[in-house]
Amino acid sequence: MQWEGGDESSNVEDRRGMGGLGGGVALGGGSIVLVILGLIFGVDLSGFRGGQRETRQAAAPINDKTKKFVSVVLNYTEKVWDEQFRDPKNGYAARRGYQKPKLVLFSDGVRTGCGDAPSSVGPFYCPADETVYLDPTFFEELEAKLGGSKAEFSQAYVIAHEVGHHVQNLLGYSARVDQHRGKRDEKQYSVRLELQADYLAGVWAHHGNKKFNFIEAGDVESAITSAKAIGDDRLQKKSRGWSSPESYTHGTSKQRVRYFTEGLKSGDATKARLDRFFTVPYDQRTGELAE
Repeated sequence: MQWEGGDESSNVEDRRGMGGLGGGVALGGGSIVLVILGLIFGVDLSGFRGGQRETRQAAAPINDKTKKFVSVVLNYTEKVWDEQFRDPKNGYAARRGYQKPKLVLFSDGVRTGCGDAPSSVGPFYCPADETVYLDPTFFEELEAKLGGSKAEFSQAYVIAHEVGHHVQNLLGYSARVDQHRGKRDEKQYSVRLELQADYLAGVWAHHGNKKFNFIEAGDVESAITSAKAIGDDRLQKKSRGWSSPESYTHGTSKQRVRYFTEGLKSGDATKARLDRFFTVPYDQRTGELAE
């Protein structure tokens, strides 16, 4: 991915090396009190790593390459979504303009507007404080433990997926899903939301590459490798040897790849296309959208 030299977002906060929750407090199982939206939330990564992540005490360099990369990618998302929110053909121009999210880099655990969370939940978005939270060591585990890719464009896909949850929050899709919390169809609506976030990550890549020309040979394949690795069916089989579609919350590997690549190819961010994620039938037997 060609990103070096790109403008950086000013909305990245680096809390790495601050000792768990930023005050030397060790974080165990986590105490999330509100709903968070994560790439793989619901699957505890500690089950794949064979124990708790060791605590890192050394503070990360303030301007290291990781922060620069994340800041450039976040800036790319800000530029793309600002344009999409302003585009009248998308059908949501009457809403408030694009409000940029914050992104917090952390290590071990973090205190958020949604409660306290350990790194084992993976990257996530907290609607309460409109912030994306990311422990960059996740990418090493994505490749080594889950079979994904730690290539830069794959990392950008992960960030764009979480920013996609922010877009959903602004457009009211998250609130629509919240209405189903605690109901029998709660999980299928979670799948719909997560697949839409994968699609939005693809839409971002489509328009972002047109604007910034950052996709290089092998980049798309790296993101597809990661999308395939974090499907509910694959994660469940990897952790316990079998999968149960009725418990899916993020979508199958096949559909995560499908909707990311569809967004990448079409770039269609219209409300009509986004609404379809909540109107097409859902197959309970497979845990997939039936379209």
